[in-house]
Amino acid sequence: MKTLTLKATAVGSLPHKSPQEAIDLIFDKFKEIPFWPQLAGVDKHEDMTVQYIQGIPGIVYDEKNCKYLYDAQSDEFFEKLEEFFMDYEAIIGEKDFSNLDKYAITAPYSSAIPLYLEKFKQGKYNYAKCHIIGPFTWGTSLCDSEGVCAFYDETYREVLIKGLTLKAVWQIHQVKKANPDAVPVMFMDEPVMSQFGTSAFITVKKEDIIEALKEISDVIKDFGGLCAVHCCGKSDWSVLIDAGVNIINFDAFSYAKSLGAYAKDMEKFLKKDGYIAWGIVPTLDKNALEKTNLPELEQKFEAAVDDLVKKSKDKIDRDLIISQSFFTPSCGAGGLSMNLARKAMSLVNELSDKLKEKYGVN
Repeated sequence: MKTLTLKATAVGSLPHKSPQEAIDLIFDKFKEIPFWPQLAGVDKHEDMTVQYIQGIPGIVYDEKNCKYLYDAQSDEFFEKLEEFFMDYEAIIGEKDFSNLDKYAITAPYSSAIPLYLEKFKQGKYNYAKCHIIGPFTWGTSLCDSEGVCAFYDETYREVLIKGLTLKAVWQIHQVKKANPDAVPVMFMDEPVMSQFGTSAFITVKKEDIIEALKEISDVIKDFGGLCAVHCCGKSDWSVLIDAGVNIINFDAFSYAKSLGAYAKDMEKFLKKDGYIAWGIVPTLDKNALEKTNLPELEQKFEAAVDDLVKKSKDKIDRDLIISQSFFTPSCGAGGLSMNLARKAMSLVNELSDKLKEKYGVN
């Protein structure tokens, strides 16, 4: 039986300028859940806010300000919009993949995916970790020429949701072609979720975020994947639970006890086979990463589990939390030096091995 219990993977980005060296590191360290890396050091188009624009109607490049915008008013947009929705219905509704490659992630938007898939098909892996940017983060990062976020435009928000869904399905399809028995674990990267509820997004409705995440999550599950949301901070975790995701991934080094405020929701989530992916290795704090070691990370994890048990009304079974946990770094490693990135990748695997031995997990 396949299980994620106490395994290790990573969030996505690495500092490498050589895609092959990045892939070699990943498959050397992550024997159970290898991931494909974002390598913005290879090309700026691999930045997560840009990486998924291929095939999405209405995204244009503003040469004056050197950034991508959305334009939902042009004749060209409306011409492409009809074709886009027809493709979506055929691919998602009818599972007709003849136009799916229109929504691929290819060079220069990814240098590593072809290398990853080639390496992945050579081994026996139960899981493949993939990723897209989350709809809330993308919808609040991508603006029109007036500076209005796409998430506030109902029509364009729907375009982004469906576009990201197609990006996720394309990845699932590629993984299944490489290894039909592997389960794609699709992370939605939602760093802006840590700001939900603040004055910056006071007018954003909780229901709109839930609906956006749920639409993508439901399709990922329907196509044979598991859906995770990564937020490198603390947030209203009930949003992700209500969206029906399988996995919650967060910065457990700095905010390990943030789950305790949602203990009732977390208990329901875990009992429905939800997983916590503890982002326990501090990639967002270089000084902390330089100083940390395996005993400290183990202690942090055990203390966080104890805190969640203590704060739950009915005392969540500690063994349930352990069985529904696995590990990642706190966020991507793209901003680190090569040495620190290697340390982060090594530490998360060492912690996984240590705790699997401690709790008798194969």
